[in-house]
Amino acid sequence: MNALEESISGIVTDLLDGNDTDEPERIFNHPDKEVIIDILTSLRKIVFPGYFKNGTIKVFTLRNNLSMLLEDVMFKLTKQITIVLGGDENGEEEIVRTAREKSLSFIKRLKVIREYILTDVQAAFDGDPAAYSSDEIIYSYPGLFAILINRIAHELFLLDVPIIPRMMTEYAHSETGIDIHPGASIGKYFFIDHGTGIVIGETTVIGNNVKIYQGVTLGALSTRGGQALKSKKRHPTIEDNVTIYSGASILGGDTVIGKDVVIGGNAFITRSVPDGAKVSVKNQELRYNYDASHPIERIDIDEDTSWFYTI
Repeated sequence: MNALEESISGIVTDLLDGNDTDEPERIFNHPDKEVIIDILTSLRKIVFPGYFKNGTIKVFTLRNNLSMLLEDVMFKLTKQITIVLGGDENGEEEIVRTAREKSLSFIKRLKVIREYILTDVQAAFDGDPAAYSSDEIIYSYPGLFAILINRIAHELFLLDVPIIPRMMTEYAHSETGIDIHPGASIGKYFFIDHGTGIVIGETTVIGNNVKIYQGVTLGALSTRGGQALKSKKRHPTIEDNVTIYSGASILGGDTVIGKDVVIGGNAFITRSVPDGAKVSVKNQELRYNYDASHPIERIDIDEDTSWFYTI
């Protein structure tokens, strides 16, 4: 063995220190990200039948196509859940059976997922004058894509499936810039406009007919407690018919934003807001360098109500 081979061998030994190298098959017994993405791709085709071409299954009726897609999702999802539960397809029958039951329970919830996501499509169309059709929203809106992935992941989260729901939502995060934890509970007719930079925390509860813009954070006041805060309500509750404009931050598990509230851009909120309120940043002022012969009128934001209805 030459000097280079000896160096590499020593580095490998260092890197493997602490791993159980006597059971090499266990090193790779983890969920497969590419398979998880493939499952999401198939589920998108199932939820929106007829919208996305299925190039891997050659059948001539929609019913047969959906049947084969569901069987494929069931098989792959069961295998991935088996892995995250600590088993493998040739391992303990109890783990495999539990994984199969969780997969089937999830598949049965697809009708509800579809029901909710169709209301989200309608909310996007109704709320965005730049939208020309539902097809445009389904094919191209990143907000809808992130919401769909969250609704899928949330059902698996409720079934106590570890790891996989977070892998799904982080995939959506990487694709869209929208970060929604799978634990977040979201009602019908949810619309994310533009979307980039949105963060929605694990214990957030969102009602029906809620609309949020880019850069909004629904977060925790503090995470200094670390794991001691696990499972505690750390994120806000947003009730029905709320609009939250870009850059707003709403923080804290005790913070409740009441029905029909409008939150202005860049607001920072750590206390509850009563029903029907309009919240804005006080005395925001624009400054210009301009020709004195053409003066520009100064208007404080709290004197101007038109901004509530513009993007």
